[in-house]
Parts: sequence; C-alpha cells; structure tokens
Amino acid sequence: MKVIIDRFEGEFAVVELYSGKMVICPRAIFPDNAKEGDVVLICIDETETKEKLQNNTERMNKLFRD
Repeated sequence: MKVIIDRFEGEFAVVELYSGKMVICPRAIFPDNAKEGDVVLICIDETETKEKLQNNTERMNKLFRD
C-alpha cells in the first residue's frame, strides 16, 4: 500500500490513501527525513512476521512447560 504525506500536524501526519481518503497517523512511524508530498510504501515483512510468531510460540511453550 502506498500513501502520500499531505501534511504534518504536531505529532501526527495526515496521509492520503490512493482511494482519496485522508487518514491521521502518528508521525513517529515515518522516517525522520519524510516530508510533505512524499509517497511512502507500507508493506508486510512476511519473513520477520513468521520469525516473530515462531519465537513467541516457543516462548509460550517454554513458559507453560516449566
């Protein structure tokens, strides 16, 4: 998904989705050098997601096994 940074308002960024809908997001999720007009790609890192799930599953199994 791509969004366009419309403007910054304090600690928030107003972004435009490609559907035209405007959404408010925390400014902190964007790189420090992001500026108005930038197109930002939001994607899912499937590899890291699987690793986190596996690590969490292992931790839960260890917790309830002990």
